[in-house]
Amino acid sequence: MSFGPDDFAALYARSADPWRYETSWYEARKRALTLATLTRERYARAFEPGCSIGVLTAELAPRCDELLAWDTNGAALDAARDRMAAGHGAVSFASGWIPAAWPSGRFDLIVFSEIGYFLSRAELLEARGHIDASLAPGGELLACHWRHPIRGGELDGDGVHRLLDATPGLQPVVHHRETDLAIDLWSRAGDSLAQREGLL
Repeated sequence: MSFGPDDFAALYARSADPWRYETSWYEARKRALTLATLTRERYARAFEPGCSIGVLTAELAPRCDELLAWDTNGAALDAARDRMAAGHGAVSFASGWIPAAWPSGRFDLIVFSEIGYFLSRAELLEARGHIDASLAPGGELLACHWRHPIRGGELDGDGVHRLLDATPGLQPVVHHRETDLAIDLWSRAGDSLAQREGLL
């Protein structure tokens, strides 16, 4: 089973912030860990599917020359746009439901946060194919997910990360596990951090 736009419309109809991104210490700490996991100070072009109300988007934006943020829910996208209204002109928003839609071009960062277990296994494999095709040499894939079962979901967070770990050509860089949280970062072959910092 997978989820669809109507499921998220029902969530946002009940609450403007259904996952308490703005008020939860767990969410604040998770964002800090997510940002600390990234190996680069700055990225040329990044993609964040499932951006919701844009709380993580706002913290990613200062580290990206161009950031494309997608969500399927119009109310969430409006809130995300409002959050970024004070600046961050490098951020663009669009409505998209992966894996049926995927943006064109190459990215040197894809942030796949709290979205994988809303897909069926077949949909996640299709999304993995898009990731493989669109991640630039030296690019990074960051995944972050809740580790407990999702009611109605075919996959849990660990299952999502196991499938993403099999993305062709990606090497593990960071592997972090807590009782509630899984964070992984993989890199496509390209310049290493040491090479980018002039250490080699």
